[in-house]
Amino acid sequence: MKVLVIGGTGTVGSQTVKELLQKNMEVHVLTRDPEKAKSLPEGAKAVIGNILDPETVKSIFKGMDGVFMLNPVSTEETTEGLFAINGARMAGVKRFVYMSVQDIEKAVHLPHFGSKLSIETALKDSGIPYTILRPNNFYQNDYWFKDAILQYGVYPQPLGNKGTSRVDVRDIAELAAIAMTSDEHEGKTYNLVGPEPLTGPGTAELWSKALGKKVSYGGDDLEAWEQQSLQYLPAWMVFDFKLMYDHFQRNGFYGTQEDVNRLTEVLGHAPRRFEDFAKETAEQWSVLA
Repeated sequence: MKVLVIGGTGTVGSQTVKELLQKNMEVHVLTRDPEKAKSLPEGAKAVIGNILDPETVKSIFKGMDGVFMLNPVSTEETTEGLFAINGARMAGVKRFVYMSVQDIEKAVHLPHFGSKLSIETALKDSGIPYTILRPNNFYQNDYWFKDAILQYGVYPQPLGNKGTSRVDVRDIAELAAIAMTSDEHEGKTYNLVGPEPLTGPGTAELWSKALGKKVSYGGDDLEAWEQQSLQYLPAWMVFDFKLMYDHFQRNGFYGTQEDVNRLTEVLGHAPRRFEDFAKETAEQWSVLA
């Protein structure tokens, strides 16, 4: 089976590429950057192109049996997704697995949530057999906070106190590969969540336990978070993420026990726990120190 992966060089995409290769698929990865192509795992084939370029869209899907797509957060996310779906439709792709986000309907006002809704709708209307994956916030996002956690003993992600059912990207990648190789998941949408909701203070406590030293929660002050984040993120992204964290703090971002049970059944194991992820990551960081 020949599969094209769109978004295959990032945190989730790279793990999905590995899972697809383990299932003996012929994996092609679209990337704009030839340098990123050099870091692809053995067996994956780079396709250099831009999904916003019509010539790329007309060519890259030819001969592909399946597509896995995630669109990195950007101001062009919706257009990228719609271009890709049209390209896949015109080429007669037989299976399309799309990574969206949990509970879009409850937070359409969030730019990088609402942008995915049009893509989901277009995919459902395309006639292509599809599966939609809707993950929660990723455990692996905490890699971004390594310096803050290790050097300053602060966990800075302002998750709040309501709870967020974060998920390990390895569970996302596993389910993506399962959906790509089985007709059982056609037309289905899955919420991908961890086994229990995590708060900001609770996450800091788990990092403290994993590292064997005190890690404090940075707090819920989104004005302070905004000013700090503008030092290294573009203003449009900070605006978007600030709205998201405000939603998390006000409403939480929960999965249900039904989501957990369903994910456990499909994966063949329970969703990975954050506590185990933190312990594993702390051990890796200690080796690299």
